[in-house]
Amino acid sequence: MRIVVQRVTRASVRVEEATVGSIGPGLLVLVAFSSTDGDEELAWMTRKLIGLRVFPDDERRMNRSVREAGGSLLVVSQFTLYGDTSRGMRPSFTGAASPERAEGLYELFLEALRAEGVPVESGRFAAMMDVELVNDGPVTLILDR
Repeated sequence: MRIVVQRVTRASVRVEEATVGSIGPGLLVLVAFSSTDGDEELAWMTRKLIGLRVFPDDERRMNRSVREAGGSLLVVSQFTLYGDTSRGMRPSFTGAASPERAEGLYELFLEALRAEGVPVESGRFAAMMDVELVNDGPVTLILDR
């Protein structure tokens, strides 16, 4: 499981000109699943993401989680995070989970995040999406499990 996390002042995702998800301050989360991901990876990534201390405290140090900062999550599936460019010029996606498996994992990940009590918006699985964001900081991290 691989995610790219960006701290944002706002972010939104559109499908066919309609906004399907939108947040104010919080985290934009691009997520991809491998063929070997399961419950253990989902639980680990949920804990890590919810507890990730990337929001400033009163002394402007990155010391608060998204929950402590009162932020939201916008979670967008992004299988291309498993693109392998080590050979040739065209990425290979053999490391990514099949679309059917990835969709199930994506839905479980959204459920796990919502169970943590943080507001969660999402993109639409397997759709062509326009993602718009204002990166705050900028703060961008890659988490791999």
